[in-house]
Amino acid sequence: MTTFTTYTADTAPEASRSGLAATKAAFGFVPNLQGNMAESPELLAGYATLWDLFGKTTLTPHEQQVVYMSSNFENECHYCMAGHSTLARMQKMDPAVIEALRAGTALPDARLEALHRFATLVVRHRGWVSDDDTEAFLAAGYTRRNVFEVILGVATKVMSNYTNHIAHTQLDDFMKSNEWTKPGTAGA
Repeated sequence: MTTFTTYTADTAPEASRSGLAATKAAFGFVPNLQGNMAESPELLAGYATLWDLFGKTTLTPHEQQVVYMSSNFENECHYCMAGHSTLARMQKMDPAVIEALRAGTALPDARLEALHRFATLVVRHRGWVSDDDTEAFLAAGYTRRNVFEVILGVATKVMSNYTNHIAHTQLDDFMKSNEWTKPGTAGA
């Protein structure tokens, strides 16, 4: 297995140090994901930029978590699902919604389910979502702008999910109580 270094703000390559310092200022520590991303200052900066931009979309914080967690589920990202489960709980998201996202089942809220379904289709079909599925998303009360905001959220998660797959990122202490394995894949 290829091993990667999980850097700190002090040990990172020089070009990544300011990015990790900003991450530490925002979160109070450097998550292992960003510590791994620091190997490439460009990846670290790109991820931080997309994260910040997605946070500014017209989607609510709970809707953003639905997009992120739908992507994490489809991409089978153990690290990000644990992290976003923790963040969703911190945001006081409905526990039934969080559990459905972790289980890959329909959400108990019809509007959030439409978002979940659309985000899932974007990931699963690599953007080849049918016109009927896009129209169903719009009929649920979302906008054409939201269609493209979902793409931004999915792109953000591609960067982190793939980093975690390749680097085998270890869970941070804050998320260990939300450890996750995609249902039906245990022991596979």
